[in-house]
Amino acid sequence: MNKIIIDCDPGVDDAVAIFLALASPEIELIGITTVAGNVELEKVHNNARQLLALANRQDIPLVKGCERPLMSKSGSKTHVHGTDGLAGVLLPASDYPNYSGHAVDFIIDTVMSNPGEITLCTIASLTNIAVAIIKEPKLVDNVKDIVVMGGAAFTQGNITPAAEFNFYVDPHAAHIVFDSARHITMLGLDVTSKADIRAGLCSPLEKGGLIAQTVAEMCRRYAEFDPFLHDPCVIAYLIQPEIFSGIDGSITIEYESNKLFGHSFAYTSTSINHDPKAKYNEAKCKIITDVDTSKLISLITERIINL
Repeated sequence: MNKIIIDCDPGVDDAVAIFLALASPEIELIGITTVAGNVELEKVHNNARQLLALANRQDIPLVKGCERPLMSKSGSKTHVHGTDGLAGVLLPASDYPNYSGHAVDFIIDTVMSNPGEITLCTIASLTNIAVAIIKEPKLVDNVKDIVVMGGAAFTQGNITPAAEFNFYVDPHAAHIVFDSARHITMLGLDVTSKADIRAGLCSPLEKGGLIAQTVAEMCRRYAEFDPFLHDPCVIAYLIQPEIFSGIDGSITIEYESNKLFGHSFAYTSTSINHDPKAKYNEAKCKIITDVDTSKLISLITERIINL
């Protein structure tokens, strides 16, 4: 059983990741935290409220986090999810109760009271996680793992040629997390660009119930701009790690250069991206680079269609 907190910015692929977690007995979803990213904080938080209400899971804590990156007044937004974040798909109004605390405190309190048990599944910018580490440095000694959707180790970015969106939104936060963590599992564009919606996701879901049909509609609209299910890869990795493969290494994130802002440099003993002049850090990052696409899509559809 994987006890997880999902840190997210819903987002269509965030929605799929949340539903996949809710539909999987291998996952115990301890809570969801939100952070500004795909759209503004109020919108992503409201989207998360509506998704949990749609799944009738108002029992899961949902906690609002940081509304801006560490070093900027506001972060970059993306058009691929539409202006509302969920591709314009209308969801029922939510009566989800408001949680009065802050996501950073929720993350710290949950991890520190469950040492070695909680996996942080980060599928947005890493602002909440970075602030949590700054506020409670012992967090990195007590978290089970940090599984990150972000970066592009050996491929181009998707927001600039150099950078993946989540790292680009707040590279300073990404730097803090990767520099501080004892271990990170990174699922960047190297692997998530193989999670292709067009590989048969929507048609089976359209035959399911309300949640499955809603996911299919959101994904069809989202795929017109981005055909890849980035965020669900994090949850799928925890459920079926055997369908993924990768390499051990270390990651550094560029946060000063305008041209390379948000770029993730990967260092491994065998990588063509390895810089022999750079100091080789301890290989504390599992860089996931490949996935069996057909098995991934089957996993997502089979679980969500039964939700």
